[in-house]
Amino acid sequence: MNHGTRYLRLGVFPALLLLLSACQTQPVRQEKPQACEPAQQPVRPVAQQPVQPEAHNNLHAVLWMQTAAEYRALARQAYRSASLNLDRALANRRWTAALEQTDEYENLPPAVILDVDETVLDNSRYQAWLIQKGKRFSRVSWDWWISTGKARAVPGALDFIRAAQKKGVKVFLVSNRECRKRKGRAESCPQKQDIVHNLARLGFKDFPARQILLKGERKDWGSEKKDRRFLLSVRYRILMLFGDDLSDFIPGVRKLSWQKRAELVEKYRSRWGERWYVLPNPSYGSWQRVLGKPSKKQLRGF
Repeated sequence: MNHGTRYLRLGVFPALLLLLSACQTQPVRQEKPQACEPAQQPVRPVAQQPVQPEAHNNLHAVLWMQTAAEYRALARQAYRSASLNLDRALANRRWTAALEQTDEYENLPPAVILDVDETVLDNSRYQAWLIQKGKRFSRVSWDWWISTGKARAVPGALDFIRAAQKKGVKVFLVSNRECRKRKGRAESCPQKQDIVHNLARLGFKDFPARQILLKGERKDWGSEKKDRRFLLSVRYRILMLFGDDLSDFIPGVRKLSWQKRAELVEKYRSRWGERWYVLPNPSYGSWQRVLGKPSKKQLRGF
């Protein structure tokens, strides 16, 4: 071994050892790769163990309705916009909101049609109770909740109803609350009086029960509301429609795919915010029933 080779080894080996020690598995920040590790292009995160969902899949929807300022803002926005459009609707005799109304309505007295649940009355406390108790919706518990008359008002709803009435506009509530006899009650439809009592508790007294049209009140009044809208459109010029479900505005949508429903929204885009006013409801509705099972197959990632 000559001296040159010896000195070469003495000089290179320590340097090599230092270089290797710098590249040991130490935590490094990916945004600043070490010199010994080439930078990589961004890639999709590798799928990890799925996070277990909350015990009740309606939790965040109900929390949003009960606590989000944005929910209240959307509701007030809808009713304020409607109030601002009332005078225009009254002045224009050709103005109608009902698809069922096609001719000879110009001289009819004016009216508006509102859904009840999640449009005028906020039932999120019932939904919250289901979550707290670990229960699912049932007709029995729903009818019990209705009988308590403890629903709160959707923000802006009662103010709009009062404003409409002051302008001589008849207000009708068309709801899919179902007429059902109750043990110990003589009425064939106590649910109608429950709405009257609930409104009275909210300070809106003496709302006429005859202006409330419920599911099952007549044999041909099912979940589809077009028959009730048609009945009213024969007698009144319908200025505006309010609801939280597409079926509150357009007939025959309850079994359509979500894609077809979206197409209908675009078809009638000139009516939204002028003649039609939709209230936010992420908790339930016909939008859920058209998703199929498992509903997660409708998710669209990237």
